[in-house]
Amino acid sequence: MKRRLLTILACPVCKHHPLELTVVKEDEKEIVEGKLRCHICQIDYPIEDGIPNMLPPERK
Repeated sequence: MKRRLLTILACPVCKHHPLELTVVKEDEKEIVEGKLRCHICQIDYPIEDGIPNMLPPERK
């Protein structure tokens, strides 16, 4: 995931922006592993293989 995406990504549940980024692994071009966190919803969205998974969790 490119860092510049942080300026446009928002929580799909509450539309909160910006999301907090935690980087686990990064190369010279992009964030490879990590998470994006919405402090309003308390939801973490994982970043795996450079792709942020912004699907909202299933409701129980």
